[in-house]
Amino acid sequence: MLDQNALKKLAGEYAIKYIEDGMIVGVGTGSTVKYFIDKLATKKNYIKGAVSSSEQSSQLLKQYGILLFDLNTVDCIDVYVDGADEINHQLQMIKGGGAALTREKIVAAVSRRFVCIIDESKYVMKLGKFPLPIEVIPMARSYVAREIVKIGGVPNWRQGVVTDNGNWILDVYNLDIIHPVEMEQKINNITGVVTNGLFAMRPANELVVAKSDGSIIVEKNGGIYG
Repeated sequence: MLDQNALKKLAGEYAIKYIEDGMIVGVGTGSTVKYFIDKLATKKNYIKGAVSSSEQSSQLLKQYGILLFDLNTVDCIDVYVDGADEINHQLQMIKGGGAALTREKIVAAVSRRFVCIIDESKYVMKLGKFPLPIEVIPMARSYVAREIVKIGGVPNWRQGVVTDNGNWILDVYNLDIIHPVEMEQKINNITGVVTNGLFAMRPANELVVAKSDGSIIVEKNGGIYG
């Protein structure tokens, strides 16, 4: 049985199969993605370059000598590889444990194909056990928190954390996320919210799951084919 770090490495390295010559690659954030970046470095002379969702990933990509594009100079991204804090069988996710949710959501929106890479502990029937991150404008923190309480959530300010955009994070516990798309829209409509960590309106196209026995399961459009 593999430990969690080994599973993250397995999923991250598997995702290199989605990378083809001449691609612009969207790169996410987090410990599983780090293993993907390590592997991507072996193809740096064959891809056009990468668009990163965080300063952390950008620094690692630069260390490997991978060309970084500003998203404003790119019409579309061929494939985006990122992890998730939770993902359901509709490939809808909660993301933002690393506080990069806004940039991750932007990169996902521009990408033709979104491949999510996880270890099996992140695969759930219903979203919400992992607290939902919300990026907020600092002056709106208390107001947004009060509005979240009205819909049944218990918000907690992630003190000491400032996003790459200069904003703050509220982690929301106790949400009953039965309809993820509706919940994503409802929270995003609260004034002062930049975005929330529900990726339901733009779910993953494919999911790579590393299992504890060392096998890989790939799910696409609700059907397992790997």
